[in-house]
Formats: sequence, C-alpha cells, structure tokens
Amino acid sequence: MARAVGAALARGEPLIVEAGTGTGKTFAYLVPALLSGRSIIISTGTRTLQDQLFRRDLPLLGRGLGRPVRVALLKGRSNYLCRHRLELATRQLGLPGLSRTLARPLSRIARWAESTRSGDLAELADLPENSPLWPQVTSTRENCLGAECAHFGRCHVLEARRAAQAADVVVVNHHLLLADLALKDEGFGDLLPGADGVILDEAHQIPDIAAQFFGQRWSVRQAQILARDALAELAAAAVRDAAVAAALGELDAALGALARALPGGAGRRDWSQLSDEFVDTLPRIEAALAELALRLEGLGAGAGLAQAARRAEALRDALAGVRTADEDTGLRWVEAGPGGLSLEFTPFEVADRLRGYVEARPCAWVFTSATLTVGEEFGHFAARIGLPDARTLRIDSPFDYREQARIYLPPGMPEPTHPGYGARFLEACVPLLEASGGRAFLLFTSHRALGEGVAALRARWPEPPFPVLVQGEAPRETLLTRFRALGNAVLLGTGSFWEGVDVKGDALAIVAIDKLPFASPDDPLLKARLEGIRRRDGNPFVEYQLPQAVLALKQGVGRLIRDVEDFGVIVLADPRLTAKSYGRVFLKSLPPAPVSRDAAAMAAFLTERLAAARRPAAGGATA
Repeated sequence: MARAVGAALARGEPLIVEAGTGTGKTFAYLVPALLSGRSIIISTGTRTLQDQLFRRDLPLLGRGLGRPVRVALLKGRSNYLCRHRLELATRQLGLPGLSRTLARPLSRIARWAESTRSGDLAELADLPENSPLWPQVTSTRENCLGAECAHFGRCHVLEARRAAQAADVVVVNHHLLLADLALKDEGFGDLLPGADGVILDEAHQIPDIAAQFFGQRWSVRQAQILARDALAELAAAAVRDAAVAAALGELDAALGALARALPGGAGRRDWSQLSDEFVDTLPRIEAALAELALRLEGLGAGAGLAQAARRAEALRDALAGVRTADEDTGLRWVEAGPGGLSLEFTPFEVADRLRGYVEARPCAWVFTSATLTVGEEFGHFAARIGLPDARTLRIDSPFDYREQARIYLPPGMPEPTHPGYGARFLEACVPLLEASGGRAFLLFTSHRALGEGVAALRARWPEPPFPVLVQGEAPRETLLTRFRALGNAVLLGTGSFWEGVDVKGDALAIVAIDKLPFASPDDPLLKARLEGIRRRDGNPFVEYQLPQAVLALKQGVGRLIRDVEDFGVIVLADPRLTAKSYGRVFLKSLPPAPVSRDAAAMAAFLTERLAAARRPAAGGATA
C-alpha cells in the first residue's frame, strides 16, 4: 500500500485502496506522504482520528524517519472561539429565552479566552459539544464579520488557517474538506490550492457527506439565531428602531406559523406530503427576512448590524432556493427534530461534481478505507465518487479469520418482518451469551428493533448475569469506556456503533447483527439517490441499495476482530442471507471465517477460546 500511495503522489493521480483491518493502513499512507517532501492534506471521518494523527502518529513517524515536518491540525470554524461572539453572548444573557444558568460556564469560557493560544474549544474538557453555549461563542460563515471585526487581527480561525497554509502536512476532516471544495464557488476556499496530494481516510463516508454540501439547506434555527443576534447587536450599538422591531416581530410570527403547519412528531417528510398552509407560509418568511434586511441596512450603525442585514438577505435567498429548486435535478424534503425544523434539497447525483473538483486540481487524490469493495469489486464506490477509471488496490486483513472467528447463521429464523423477530433474534444469541458470559455487541438496524431487543433481553433475564448497556442511556463514548472497563458487558446499539468503534481483547467476543442493513425506503435521502438512478434507466436495487447494505454489514462485522489476539463469533440472524439469491453477495464480502448453523459448536468455540485466553502463558505467573 505504501508503494502504491507513493506512486500516486509522484504521478499526481487518483488511487482507491481498500485495506483490511490490521494492515497498518494509517502508516501505509503517512510514510510515503512524509517521504514525498510534498504538501499533503490528510482528511479523516472523525475528530478522534484527526487528533490521533496530529498528536501521535505524525510526530512518531517524523522522528522515526528523520523527516520532521511542519504539521497543522485544522478544524471547522465552529470549533474555535470567536471573541466577538463571546462578547455578544455575554450581552445576550439578559435577553428573553436565555437561561441565567449559562452565566457560570460563560464566565469560565471568558477566563479561558484570555490565555488560550489556539482558541480550540476542545481545550475546555468540561464544555460538552452539545452545550447550548457552543454555537453562542463560535462563528459561522454567515455571521462572521470578516475584516470589519474589531478582533480580526487576533482571530483564532484565521490563525489556524495561516498555520495550515504554512504547514507541510495539514490534518482536516471530511466536512471541512468538502466545505472548502463547495465554497470555492463563492470565493471562500483557501485550503486546497497549494496541496500536492489529498489523502482521504474512512473514504466510504465521502459520497454521503458530499451530498450535504452540494445540496441546499435552510432552517428555522438559523433564522431564530439571526433574530437573537440582531437584538444583541442593536443593544451593543444602543439603537432602538420601531421598524426593525416590527420586522423581527413579523419574522417570529411567520416562523411560528410554519411550525404549526407541520403536524406530527420528529422525522423526515417528502415535499409532496406538506400541507398547502406550510408551503404558503414560506413566501411570508422570505418577505419578513427581506424586510428585516432592508431595515437593518438602513440603520448604518456598525459592522455587526450590517452583517446581520447580509445574513437576513442570504437566509431569504437560501429559503427561496429550496422552495423553487428544480425537481428534475434533486429531491426536496423537510426534517423535524429536537434541533428544530429544516428544509433540504438533495441532488440526485454528486459523482459528476466530485469528479469535476478532482480533475480541476492537479494533485494526487488517495481514497482509502477498510470497506470500499462489494465482493472484490470497487465499481460501486468508484462510480459514486465519479472516478470509475481510477487505479485500485485491495489488501486483505492479515488476521487469521479461519482460526480467530466463526460466522453463525441461526437456523429457523422467521422473515425479518415477522412481529416476533426481535425476540427470536435474542433467543438465537442466548446460548452464545451464556457461553461467553456477556462480552457482546448486539447491533440493530433501527431504533424500533433496538427497543424490541432490549425488551426481549430483559424478559429473558430480569436480572441479567452480565452488565447491560443500552444506546441512549449515556453518551456513546461513555458507553464504550464502560464496556471496555467492565470486561463482560453486553451493549445494545444501532448505527452509531457499526463503525469507528475499536474494542480489543476478550471484552468483545460476539458481534450479533439482527438484519441485513438495507436503508429505510422512506428516507428522502435514499429516495433522491434511487430516483436519480431510475432517471438514467438504472437498477436502484442492484446499483445502490444492495452494495450500500453490503458495505454497512462489512462495517458492523469489522467490529469483532481488531488485533491478532482477538477472537469471537459473528451472528448474522437474517434468513435472507441464504434464502435470497442476493445473499451470496453479502456472504462473499465477509471475512473468510468458517460458517456454521450449530449453536452448540459456536458456544463450544467461545468457551474454549475464553479458557485459553485466561490460561497463563508457559512459564508465566498467574494474574
């Protein structure tokens, strides 16, 4: 892999690499990147991997190779303190709707702001990412004052970007990279022009993230934050204006009318499902935003109010863009949830646009992940990123799956639509859970199935003989930390535990998956992609739904064997694996572990391997 990456960097060409778990994928792209002497951008799917690369792997390899390089860690602007927004937040504490309970953490942020050099809010360990203060003290592209800001010379975002432009290697995440690509159209991109190579780890996420940036979005929350910021800027400028107050009142009333026109709870809805009342309220909001922009601009009372006027105009344009979007090129939909109400437009295809961005930049593009192939073919992923002719390389995991793992297909399982499926899935796992004494991930394809699984487990064991952890009862990282520490827990979870989770050792000996992970056919995002395939006379199931489900299953299965000493059983309960012809595609994509339908044999395998793991090494002392 290192040789292939080095060649791609030297030639300035695209490369797609699937590197199985345990291949040393990270070092295999970092070593040639450092030896190349070129300017490299490394993009990851998670902040955790970003920090690992920046703080551990790159310094280690730089020393080991005798090639110290300038490395920069660059995050999105929402991770950096904005001094102007901190001042506004302090003033806003007295405004309606803002809790006084925020005063104490806000004062801690203010004290930290006096000493921090990076401005990275991750330095504040006691400020959770879901804190309502986080968006209050950071900026967005829309509300940034730019050169007109009084703190422009000490801007943490600008300082981070200057450091990135001067570095040899810049570590970013996919959202930031794709935002930089998308915003090039508006003249804001400044990350990519000097790069000789772009390496994208966890690249299987790229097509879905790209769809977010190449579409259009407008949310009620954006408008509410604008109104709150405008009030704070008016207070800061000591300005009172009846016309502005009236415009803000009309905007608030129109937003309330929109929320009332969308009955039902959280979820996604097609545009065709929206009521006439909802759709007819949108032009009223556009008019209210236009009026607010006009009134704020007419005040001529400083940079903050001028920027608020521009934001109102931009929000009006964004709403109009979604409302009038061309239905021949994408799908419009609405999402309601705890974070508010948003209107979205998703393009049917992003491959052409991604290819255009790659071809427009004369540098190497390396896409790598542990899950990019279906069977042994890269065609699905390569087509989704618009690079069907890119060089490819597939490297199997070095782990001995025939020795370390077993795949168990429980016999007699009903169809996944059967009302008692959740209980049958749990019963199929019982002999293995008893043999392992816990040590399991039970992974579900939906929150409803998760609820059924939890109910079935508690019905089977009112007082379980092992600790039980359930997604939603604590933050994801807290659950994983507890799972590792307990050593014999059973964790029940959905999608967020299917990838990016690393548990080594005998704390995890079973990964059980309830159903084949086909995406919900009611999801508007999925509908957009399927409609795009139909419009070019393709087969949506064969071209998209099946390969996406295969890749998702590979991610889930990949949680089990993470090291040479790991062992365990993969339980795949869905009877379609053997009853349907497409089941062969899934089975062909799985690790080469022996397959069995014998629960007793699987339980014996676990018992034997756990006993061997507890046995002291020859000549060694007992624990």
